[in-house]
Amino acid sequence: MQQIINFFLRNKNTVLFLSLFCIALFLTIQSHSYHKSKFITSANFLTGGIYESLNSINHYFGLKEDNKILLEENNRLKETIYNSGDKKNQSSYQFKVISGQVVKNSYSNSNNYLLINKGIKDSVYQDQGVISAKGIVGIVDKASNGYARVLSILNTKSKINAQLKKTNHFGILTWDGISPDLVQLVDLPKQAPVKIGDTIITGGRSLIFPKGILIGQVESYVMDSTENYLTLQIRLFNDMTNIGYIHVISNQHRKEILTLEQINNE
Repeated sequence: MQQIINFFLRNKNTVLFLSLFCIALFLTIQSHSYHKSKFITSANFLTGGIYESLNSINHYFGLKEDNKILLEENNRLKETIYNSGDKKNQSSYQFKVISGQVVKNSYSNSNNYLLINKGIKDSVYQDQGVISAKGIVGIVDKASNGYARVLSILNTKSKINAQLKKTNHFGILTWDGISPDLVQLVDLPKQAPVKIGDTIITGGRSLIFPKGILIGQVESYVMDSTENYLTLQIRLFNDMTNIGYIHVISNQHRKEILTLEQINNE
């Protein structure tokens, strides 16, 4: 308290000046309608700017929740699309979709991987497909409790069933390790009516990806050395150097199908 009193005593002239200035300003505004209207306009502008800034800050911090809601809605839409062929039992979808984010991504090596922030506790396991809003990303390679490693499609070990969208001719999607924008579709029968610009999608002939997920467009193609198959250069819809949010696709029928296949093999 004594320090406050000492402060005012040391700065009494300044305090007196500011007090008289404020009183004079108040009397001027009150006694002149022009000054009063200008003051109100300026005050409204100032408070409006403050409220707008506060709303912008609140909106910014609310983006995380908005993104979460959008991702959940996106999941529901994807599940509906991927299970559209199962009209009998819509309450028990074959494919479930789990949203997540990329923590780490490599794309300049010959064998590239991504790390995502979903793991076993989120029902993410090995051999599940991973996609983004624009197309396929890769396949879960390993999973811990809270994270999973994804074998990128930009990995020379990657092999994914894919086909022409306009026909059922299919081949194997691989990567030659050269460009992060281009992958290759090999072993496509030469009878396939391929044209530059044709869309390539997942073939649905595995337990990992449902049929119809976008991959890219045909940029060029050549006959392979056997002259029985075509090799296509596919420009990816995905920018694999800039992957943020992802979706993991879980095939709920996987174990049942594998069990039956094992019995048939025996």
